[in-house]
Amino acid sequence: MKSAQTAPVKLGVEVLFEKHLDLIRGKRIGLITNPGGVDSHLDSIVELFRAQPDVHLVALYGPEHGVRGDAQAGKPVAFYYDEHYHLPVFSLYGQTYKAPADMLTNIDQYMRSYDTQQTGKMPVNGALNGIDVMVYDLPDVGTRVYTFEATLAYAMQSCANAGIPIIVLDRPNPIGGVTMEGPILEYPKYSSFIGLTATPLRHGFTMGELALFYNDNFLTNKKADLTVIPMENWKRDMWFDQTGLPWVTPSPNIPTLDSAIVYPGQVMLEGTDLSEGRGTTHPFEIFGAPWIDGYVLAQKLNALHLPGVKFREIWFTPTFSKFQNQLCGGCQIHVIDRDKYQAIATTLNILATIKQLYGDKLKFHANYFNKVLGNSSVLEGLESGEPVDQIIAAYQPGLDAFATSRQNYLLYH
Repeated sequence: MKSAQTAPVKLGVEVLFEKHLDLIRGKRIGLITNPGGVDSHLDSIVELFRAQPDVHLVALYGPEHGVRGDAQAGKPVAFYYDEHYHLPVFSLYGQTYKAPADMLTNIDQYMRSYDTQQTGKMPVNGALNGIDVMVYDLPDVGTRVYTFEATLAYAMQSCANAGIPIIVLDRPNPIGGVTMEGPILEYPKYSSFIGLTATPLRHGFTMGELALFYNDNFLTNKKADLTVIPMENWKRDMWFDQTGLPWVTPSPNIPTLDSAIVYPGQVMLEGTDLSEGRGTTHPFEIFGAPWIDGYVLAQKLNALHLPGVKFREIWFTPTFSKFQNQLCGGCQIHVIDRDKYQAIATTLNILATIKQLYGDKLKFHANYFNKVLGNSSVLEGLESGEPVDQIIAAYQPGLDAFATSRQNYLLYH
């Protein structure tokens, strides 16, 4: 007998239009989104909002990479007037990280004081005095080190200070909502835009759940008037390819689900002089450096018999980022059993093995590496040659405590 087919996941934006249109009907809306903001039919949510006759979309707000996803990692994004959408597009990555009150409440005046050349294209009709509601709909990758999460927290804070409600339209955590990995960020010592609050590297939240967590644990002075529109039919143990939804690249260097699966660990390489594969067709799955022999490294790593993973020798030449136009030796991570694969433990073993093989050629950028990990003890352990199992054991109690406390914010089973 055939098992029952699981119903496709219905996204928060679809639930909003079907069941909660009263929350936005007749309101002036600001929308935080990017190219990953699509419905299950790949229609842009910007266009969906523009098509609603009783909803007035008046401004867009873009995270890192921009509303159209045309900026590479770390590149500041400027304000502009979008001539296709006929909307002002404010940047929350470059123009500011945290929207000032007049960017929300007095848009006409803010635009004209900020950039006369761009805003001269805007019709002067006094219709953009401010937004009534902010809507947030961005994809996530389930890892603390992802700036869209900080953009969410700061948007909630800005809206709380301006007295503007914020609606978060929920989306799947592409790597599932069960497994948690990595150390808890030591707050506030290691808080930054790449990791704000005391969560583990792989936190197992959806964006909606993370918003609820932020409202209690980050917005301690004044809470946001927050509404989360949950998905329908999403289960915590789902990988993205089990949702029935089309995959859309959430940001330029997470092109596939495979890259998202390894990202919670491989993002550590950003704090080292190793290439994390930016400038290749497999960012984060590929790693290496000009001084690494890929054959030797693959042999050493496969001898560790790490769960759910196989390493393959590879030689690559990045087209941009670290070691641009230089031949690098290294490995490609092939996850052969994603349910057994441990992203953070795997990368810690990669770093320990490279240090063992190449010594001081492996350089850590301590300030950034510690911000990624959320503490200094992991780096201290790696540099002193402490066994990886002991490094993990040291942060496990904090991870266990987080697993208990996060139950208060879970929306799905």
